[in-house]
This record gives sequence, structure tokens and C-alpha cells, in this order.
Amino acid sequence: MIQATVMGLGLAAPGLDDWAQALPCLRGEQPWPGGALSVPSPTLLPANERRRTTPLIRLAMGVAEQACAQAGIAPAELACVFASAEGDTLIVERLCEALSLPEKPISPTQFHNSVHNAPAGYWAIAAQARQPSTSISAGPASFAAGLLEALSYLQAEQAPVLLIAYDTALPLSLAPHGDVQQSFGCAMVLAPQDEGLAQLACLGLASGKPSTLAQPEWEVLRRANPAAEALPLLAALARGESAQLALRYLDEAVLQVQVG
Repeated sequence: MIQATVMGLGLAAPGLDDWAQALPCLRGEQPWPGGALSVPSPTLLPANERRRTTPLIRLAMGVAEQACAQAGIAPAELACVFASAEGDTLIVERLCEALSLPEKPISPTQFHNSVHNAPAGYWAIAAQARQPSTSISAGPASFAAGLLEALSYLQAEQAPVLLIAYDTALPLSLAPHGDVQQSFGCAMVLAPQDEGLAQLACLGLASGKPSTLAQPEWEVLRRANPAAEALPLLAALARGESAQLALRYLDEAVLQVQVG
């Protein structure tokens, strides 16, 4: 069993700009408003760098900034795990379109934004972060895989870690070939100390079905984005309840997580 303390949280979802807006919806006090995602504008990036970013990069950085601010921990002090199932599909679409033209006019900026760890690179520049960073993809299991990676680092190093999970909706040309229909991102700062927002324990892998949500609209979102597989955990944290959850992992397995 790996134990951690949740120190800070960030969230961006359609109709919800941050964790504070999401709290009454996750508690069931208000319905999820839905609508379009308002992509965060990272404040840590200089303007020149910010202009080169994509919606996916801004989403990842925006929720990461939220979590660090709530935790009261300087971003430069945190190791990071970036978890995305599909990566930057908008850039993939643009590159494919460019390659289909006779002159193949690929933009250097688009090319370097296409790599899976581009958000981690921009974050390192913005936060002046020199701690270890991992970028991970595990398809529909990307959130659970990212959480397991973050907890493993915390257990090994006894140092705080920032987990960021994010995916943007696939462009129309790629939509039939992937699993992301809605944009969603979340982040959490996990630390080994005892005091924080909540206690979290990883109980290991098991066979079974993933936890679902009572609110139908949240359940639709959970199924529409691999990063939104975090929603049962986020809802338990929002309610301040003890819960034992099963988060979707690879094949027929689930990652068992206890919130206290």
C-alpha cells in the first residue's frame, strides 16, 4: 500500500474553469453546466512562449498552476507526471494535412509541439523546474497509470509530486479513430506529509469494473475522456468522504484507491 496526502487540486472541464467552480457540481449541489471548455491561459509562461502553445499545452499548464497554487508549493520544487492518452491531436491533424500537400510545408513550431512531452517541456521553462519529469500514455487507462507512476515516485523518493492528466477533444477528421469526445484536464499535488486536503492510499491492482458516478452528466464526461476517469476520485475529494474506488486500468484490471 502506498499512502499520500493530497495538497492541491486543479480542474478544467466544459463549463467549469477551475476546482472552485467544480466543487458544488461534484458534490451534487448543482448540475454540471456543460458547454464549451474555456482553455486556461498559463500565467507562468512568457508571452512569446505562450503564443507558441496549443490548447492541449495550455490546458495541462492551467490545471497544474491551479494545483500548485492551492498546495502553496512552488512549481519548481515538484517532480511531475504528465498523463495524456492521445497527445496533441490538433497538431497531428495539421502535420498530416501538411504532409499531404506537394511541398509538405511543416511548421517547425508544430513539429516540436507534436512530441508527447511537449507540455512537460513548456512547464519546465515556465516553472524553471529541474526535478524529474515523466510523460506517460496508456490509452483509456492513462489517468490510473499516471497516478500509479506519481505514487511510485513519492514512495521511492519521499518527495512531493505533481500529477497532470489531460486530453482535448479529437478534431473531426480524427474523431472516428480515438476515445476523446470531450476536453478535460485535472491536476493534483501529492506529498508524503500528514496534513493536507485528504489522505489517499493505493491498494494495488485487481480485476473488476471501474467506479462510476451517480450524476448522469458526469458519467457521460467520464466515458468521453480518459483523463476524466479521475472524476470518481475527484468527487470523493470534493465531498470530503471516505471512499474505496476502482479506477480504470489496462485490460480488465482496476487500480484500487482509498480516500480518507
